[in-house]
Amino acid sequence: MTQLTTYPRRQTRKIEVGAVSVGGDAPISVQSMTTTKTADVEATLAQIYSLAANGCDIVRCTCNEPEAAEALAHIVPRSPVPIVADIHFHYQLALAALEAGVQCLRLNPGNIRKPERIKAVAMEARDRGVPIRIGVNGGSLDPDIEARYGQTPLGLVESAKREIGYFEEVGFDLIKISVKASNPALMIESYRLLADVTDYPLHLGVTEAGPLPGGLIKSTAGIAVLLAEGIGDTIRYSLTADPVEEARAGRQLLESLGLRERKSLDLIACPSCGRAEIDVIAVATAAQEALRELNVPIQVAVMGCVVNGPGEASSADVGIAAGRKRGHLFVRGQIVKVVPEAEMVSALVTWAKLVASDGIDAALAKADQGAAAEAAADRAALLDARGDDANEASVRIERMRSKDRPDEAKS
Repeated sequence: MTQLTTYPRRQTRKIEVGAVSVGGDAPISVQSMTTTKTADVEATLAQIYSLAANGCDIVRCTCNEPEAAEALAHIVPRSPVPIVADIHFHYQLALAALEAGVQCLRLNPGNIRKPERIKAVAMEARDRGVPIRIGVNGGSLDPDIEARYGQTPLGLVESAKREIGYFEEVGFDLIKISVKASNPALMIESYRLLADVTDYPLHLGVTEAGPLPGGLIKSTAGIAVLLAEGIGDTIRYSLTADPVEEARAGRQLLESLGLRERKSLDLIACPSCGRAEIDVIAVATAAQEALRELNVPIQVAVMGCVVNGPGEASSADVGIAAGRKRGHLFVRGQIVKVVPEAEMVSALVTWAKLVASDGIDAALAKADQGAAAEAAADRAALLDARGDDANEASVRIERMRSKDRPDEAKS
């Protein structure tokens, strides 16, 4: 894929989470977390496979009880992606998860507070070559740090630095760090500060972002700003929703910013206006649902006006514009077929499959003879209905010219 972004990527150390590289020059990875009981091996694996199919590179599973740790021993070898064990309070479960074969741990320094226990986990991870994410949250800082700094960027970063110190004391440096907060502004400033004081890879996220659509907005507001500044090596949308929505959102954000090669559908559509000849919202929604199942890495456009639509969406791989009860199908701006309005979505799906399987040139070669002429006639008819000068531009321009210019009035 042609790299679209010019964002200066912050240089970080590279670590390996199983087969996925994080940091350095590695692609920014997408993470999510299962919502099943980890002890339910089959249900957890089913969710992991669903997440992987929707663009997730790394999956985190809670390890909150011995049964969960034992289940990880069955889950890890069957998972299509690396597994991170999420540890909150019990360092023994971190040791058990390492024994189960997980490819990474996530520890919250505000919960495992005894340095000797943190170091014990770090030494075991060091000997096994397993990385650890230091997961700092605004709502779970060490009491003394929170008393001194409050829930501030400095407080979050100081908590991370303390944990780094424990790890480095025992020679452990396979570290990635997050300093999440539910407030995007606090989260952004925390990561900026952290990026200035360490070169460990950073895991971005707005914690407890909430349900859709607000959670998507808050997460994107925080993550996208930092990515645009070159900060961030792996991301997670923390939504109160099916975790598949997290994976899709993360993948789509990276693809939209040109930071990952497109592997999913990108549907663009005009916002609709008085010129629209169809219910653009309904058609775009129907097209998205029909195309989502295809999982094709192409850009598809739904436009409500045949006069401007094909031109405005000429960069789309395939699209359709409506006018005079018909749909004008186009491939990279070139009209290939004209279909009845009722067949617009099905025709769009057919041509999207063609473009995805055979490519742009093959699709253009199958254009209907006369389709371009039909479309031109439709556009001309719509223009004629409003006249050649629908905005009375010539009259307006004459009035503009007849008025004194400011400079002329002064001379």
